[in-house]
Amino acid sequence: MTNKEFSAVGDNKRKDLETASKLELIKNLIFGENIQAYESEFELLKKDILGKKKQLEDLIEAVRTDLRMSIDDVATDINIRITELEDKLESRFEDVEKDQIQKKELGNLLIELGEKIQKK
Repeated sequence: MTNKEFSAVGDNKRKDLETASKLELIKNLIFGENIQAYESEFELLKKDILGKKKQLEDLIEAVRTDLRMSIDDVATDINIRITELEDKLESRFEDVEKDQIQKKELGNLLIELGEKIQKK
C-alpha cells in the first residue's frame, strides 16, 4: 500500500469517527437524559431477566433431579414386585407338581388296592 492509499484510508476512518461523534452529540442534544434513563431501565430489565433465567434453570435442574429419583424409585419398586411375582409363580408351580405327584401316587395306590381286592 502506498503512502497516499494509507493516508486515504486513515482520512476515511477519521471522517467516520467524526461523523459518529457528531451523531452521538446530536442524539444526546435531542434526547439527552431520556436516553440515559432508558439505558438504565434496559440494564435493570436485562439483569432481572438474567436473574429469572438463572432461577428457571435452577428450577429445571431440581425438577430433573426429582424426576430421576422418582424414576429410580419406581424402577426399584417394579423390580421388587417382579421378583415377588416370580417367587409366587415358582411356589405355585412347585405346589402343582406336588399335587400331580400325589395324584399319581394315589392313583398307583388305588390300582394296587384294586389288584389286591381282585386277588382275594
